[in-house]
Amino acid sequence: METVQLKINTYDAFNRISLLEIEKVTAFLYKHLGEYGDSSAAIRKAIEYAAKERTGLGGYIFTLEDKDTIVAACVVNKTGMDEYIPENILVYIATHEEYRGKGVGKKLMQYVIDNTKGDIALHVEKDNPAKFLYEKLGFTNPYLEMRLKR
Repeated sequence: METVQLKINTYDAFNRISLLEIEKVTAFLYKHLGEYGDSSAAIRKAIEYAAKERTGLGGYIFTLEDKDTIVAACVVNKTGMDEYIPENILVYIATHEEYRGKGVGKKLMQYVIDNTKGDIALHVEKDNPAKFLYEKLGFTNPYLEMRLKR
């Protein structure tokens, strides 16, 4: 696999994503997030939020493709906040299992960092191997997250 052939697509309020692409990205993330993923409905909801045209909200969907095949995808939602909460939350990122360990995830992550405005937060499980990539790219863990689930 040569990474030179890979093409990055960015979808946002200005570069609209089609319903067919939403289905394609949802299916890709559902399959390749594996044990670290959510339901297909939850993934689609995050994609639809990112795709909406709203002042200060919405977000981005990024895909890295080899010809017409998605090899990595990422969903970033804007929070509408700044200074006290990061402006962006990276909700989902996954690399196709056949492309893992080849720099594809790093390439997409760097593109996401370079093409989003403001701070970026993400949640990663402590045993997820991607945690090391995030740390290499400058992400830190300054807080312990606590949740009240209802």
